[in-house]
Amino acid sequence: MDMNFDVLIIGAGAAGLSLALKVSPHLRVAVVSKGKLSSGSTKWAQGGIAAVLSVGDTIESHIADTMAAGAGLCDPEAVRFVVERGPAAIEDLISLGVNFTRSDEEATASGYHLTQEGGHSVRRVIHVDDATGWAVQQALEIRARAAPNITVLEHHMAVDLITNRHLLKDGDGPERCHGAYLLDRESGFVDVITARAVVLATGGASRVYLYTSNPNGSTGDGIAIAWRAGCRVANMEFNQFHPTCLFHPEARTFLITEALRGEGAKLSLPNGEPFMQAFDPRGELAPRDVVARAIDHEMKRLGLDHVLLDISHRDPDFVIGHFPNIYRRCLNYGIDITRGPIPVVPAAHYTCGGVLIDQAGRTDLDGLYCIGEASHSGLHGANRMASNSLLECLVYGHAAGDDILRRLPDLPPPGAARPWDESRVTDSDEEIVVSHNWAELRRFMWDYVGIVRTNKRLERAQHRVALLSREIHDYYGNFRITPDLLELRNLVDVAGLIVRSAMARKESRGLHFTTDYPDLLPQADNTILTPPFAARRGA
Repeated sequence: MDMNFDVLIIGAGAAGLSLALKVSPHLRVAVVSKGKLSSGSTKWAQGGIAAVLSVGDTIESHIADTMAAGAGLCDPEAVRFVVERGPAAIEDLISLGVNFTRSDEEATASGYHLTQEGGHSVRRVIHVDDATGWAVQQALEIRARAAPNITVLEHHMAVDLITNRHLLKDGDGPERCHGAYLLDRESGFVDVITARAVVLATGGASRVYLYTSNPNGSTGDGIAIAWRAGCRVANMEFNQFHPTCLFHPEARTFLITEALRGEGAKLSLPNGEPFMQAFDPRGELAPRDVVARAIDHEMKRLGLDHVLLDISHRDPDFVIGHFPNIYRRCLNYGIDITRGPIPVVPAAHYTCGGVLIDQAGRTDLDGLYCIGEASHSGLHGANRMASNSLLECLVYGHAAGDDILRRLPDLPPPGAARPWDESRVTDSDEEIVVSHNWAELRRFMWDYVGIVRTNKRLERAQHRVALLSREIHDYYGNFRITPDLLELRNLVDVAGLIVRSAMARKESRGLHFTTDYPDLLPQADNTILTPPFAARRGA
């Protein structure tokens, strides 16, 4: 299948769909999803969206809290850009039919219930009970499916971007993006999709770790394919581990929202002894990196496989009313959160680094945009503050959409791309190589590049990444591609970027903590990696 669009959006979460709805009244848009349209990370977001909505809150306060959580690495202009557009982003969602939880008790300008999460100095997180992401995803998806100018390509996966070197005739002028090769996961064929503008909205890379709260598709696809196309990446060492993922053999990826701690849930050891005050005076409301390291420290010190999170001291009706999804899911596993504690462990949750972008979401490669978790906008710095992620998706989805609409007359039509060539590859009879390497990669990343790092652990990880990378790329060059192979190829590329970034930072800052460099350097600098072939954006 060869198809041409004005805009090709790879990724169908809050970022991608927000942009699609922004530009679709004027342009022909294709939205690509690895699975069903709702298979990404957005629907799993429980807590909510941070925005200045209460009479006691201010833009400056939200900015200050975000900057503090980011440990000196937030870009002040990016933070202000996002925070100032927060209230409008919420209004847009309300207009799309998102039914945020209301309250008569909170001092809000709009009558919606706001909760408080780690790092926030006031209540500013608007939510739909404890299933905000699902409500946002559904509202965006309904509108996208109904939009006449949006073509939805489900069960498709990006293989690589189409750049000048993939054209039938050499492209003139600066290097630019002309589209992407997409694997149809149902037919096995690789399609050529071209567009005047391409947007990566593929989410993060937390599946590079053994334990994660993310869905299976969070394999760093956008980061990897942008890197291979010549785009710089930044701050890949900052991997956020959510402190509280349900510890249960049948529910390894079920997140227990930070909002639970915002409403008074307490962390304790299995014997009931509290421990957070020993690590931070803010206790359970300390930023995520502090809480995750505290739990990791206690688990290693005492040889524990989990700690406890307890909200059973609150009124049962309050707990069930505010956290119905968590209550039902835990009850399915024999845990009644109104009567006793929840066993929890940290899990890889969010990729704070990513493809380097400007305030319009533009990358180094002309015609290529990147938004949401796959990008590095400067908002999160060394540690993302709770509930700023969906906010970033919405704000940059609109910003990139505005830029595409403004620049479209200057964006040339894409060149004619060469078809996908499978003439020199065969079907593999050794799929075990893929599954074995997948398991090995995620295990050593968890062991060596996790919550607490050392030089020796990083060196071990670097050696193993190099070995796996050679083996995987040799395999990729000799056999027909499969979804598992593509994800593994992307994961090993991203793992290499994470390890390189972590080895380059000779300090402990935010989410990156190493026992060899436990102190802060006097100056906070971003870790920016440049690929061997560096793209350069045109005028």
